[in-house]
Amino acid sequence: MKYPKEYLDEIKTRLKVSTVVSKTVKLKKRGKEFVGLSPFKTEKTPSFTVNDEKEFYHCFSTSEHGNIFDFVMKTQSLKFGEAVKMLSSLAGMQPYTFSKQDEERESKWKLYKSICRNFSDFYKNELFKNENSIKAKNYLKERGLSGIDVKNFNLGFVTQDIDYYEILKKDFDESTIKETGLFYFDEKRKKHISRFRNRIIFPINNISGNIIGFGGRIINESKNSAKYINSPETLFFKKGLNLYNLDKARKLSNKLEDVYLVEGYMDVIGLSKNGIENTVANLGTALTSKQIQILNQFFNHIIICFDGDQSGYKAAIRAAENIIDELKPDKKISFLLLENNLDPDNYVNKFGKDKFLEISEQKSKPIHKFIFEHYISLTTESPSSKAIFEKKLREIASNIKDSFVKKYTLEYFLEKVSELTPNINSKFSKIYMNSPKSLAKTKNYYNETKSLKSFEIKEFSFLYILLAKSRLIYENFHLIENVKLYSDENKQLFAEILNQSQNLLNLDVQKLNVDKNLVNRVMNYASVKHIISKNLNDDHKILEIFTEIIQDLKSYELEQRISELESKFSQDMSETTFNKIKELKKQQKIN
Repeated sequence: MKYPKEYLDEIKTRLKVSTVVSKTVKLKKRGKEFVGLSPFKTEKTPSFTVNDEKEFYHCFSTSEHGNIFDFVMKTQSLKFGEAVKMLSSLAGMQPYTFSKQDEERESKWKLYKSICRNFSDFYKNELFKNENSIKAKNYLKERGLSGIDVKNFNLGFVTQDIDYYEILKKDFDESTIKETGLFYFDEKRKKHISRFRNRIIFPINNISGNIIGFGGRIINESKNSAKYINSPETLFFKKGLNLYNLDKARKLSNKLEDVYLVEGYMDVIGLSKNGIENTVANLGTALTSKQIQILNQFFNHIIICFDGDQSGYKAAIRAAENIIDELKPDKKISFLLLENNLDPDNYVNKFGKDKFLEISEQKSKPIHKFIFEHYISLTTESPSSKAIFEKKLREIASNIKDSFVKKYTLEYFLEKVSELTPNINSKFSKIYMNSPKSLAKTKNYYNETKSLKSFEIKEFSFLYILLAKSRLIYENFHLIENVKLYSDENKQLFAEILNQSQNLLNLDVQKLNVDKNLVNRVMNYASVKHIISKNLNDDHKILEIFTEIIQDLKSYELEQRISELESKFSQDMSETTFNKIKELKKQQKIN
């Protein structure tokens, strides 16, 4: 049995080739392409290229060439069906099982898609040709839209003078029409009425460019009618799983790192017609983690730019709390609040593209800073207010899924909180309290930290706790018996700490027979130093943190072993190697 072409196309649409390949091959960006060492042979000079725009990889040394399905099949020795299942899971899609339900769903999808397309085409034509659409056309002109803009986004207008339900009945079953949510039954008039009557309609496409729903903007405004409405949720339209204009914006991800996430359809259109086409909008509901996950597949930096008024600010705060859990080490989320209560559409029309991009560069705030500044603005000088403030920040940080980002975000929050309460005076903290850095030192510190590897920073935290709480770790020595460090300098310091102190029994930092710069590096770059300082007398908490760090170090060791075996497997295709990888991955899940 064959997979439906649209199902395979959607997998390819959702996954960049570089995303799939980078799980096996270390890639570097070079112009429009990525390059890396061939997974098909041993080589020292990269001959393997990936082109996301053209959706293929090519190996110049072996002439291997293909798409994501080919790559997974060849590098993991999978059959086509197995590759499809693996990639559909990676793309966040339901597996296609060839069951009767799947076939029925596919049949329904074809009819649904056809009805939505017919509806859109009919009312797009009505906007341009029906004399009853004059008010809608005038509104769009007042908003600065040209005929080309209207056509680019397939806008339409649902007039009252035509009963399109009756027209659709000639070609489609009534139950199928009802499932689209385009009409509802009016009990008084005993007939089906268009949900979007007297509204400009904005077709909402899925990631593949097929219409799955509509937004509607009323023309004759009244207190009894919402200004904007959306299609109700259907089998094929889920608001929290889709984004307006993503089908177009995603095509720019090969050229651009950033994407703007705005609130409304007109914001998307306004920015796009001014040359900022890397723009999407959520669909009238709270921003969801799933929407962020989808954008992360394509872009490295999400800039959320809601309306500049109070309601826009409140929506931004809700969004920030909802999505901070999706922060990743290689991804960024920022918030941009525009001045003078302007929304993105009004701002870019008033000041132009260059000014918008300039203000975006200058005023965008990383999500953790945005959240901190909001909550500190609500905090008073009272101890209870500060306690609530710190508790809230800890709660927000604890929701972040990535353990590294979670720890550094919490450290940022606690460091900022400690500036409000500079009362840490333990002996250990005094000895290693950082003096204020000059601007030059701060720059050097920043540049040095950029060059550090994640496992080195983790090792610094491990060593920091050994130095700060040596007696406690001595009493729980079993925790460190099988810990492996990777940095030569950190290995040297670890060995000297154990040697000088007879396994931590009487450690004197001043007597360590090592370059003092090694100790200073630990004190400077250990990510846990502020957390430990604030919990110096809480042994249970420190052991909990210490255990987490050790677990992370062991996870890194597993990753290294898996990476080495996967590299070996790509060359020898040995079943023994494959089984070792599977066993290690099981351990990885357990850990």
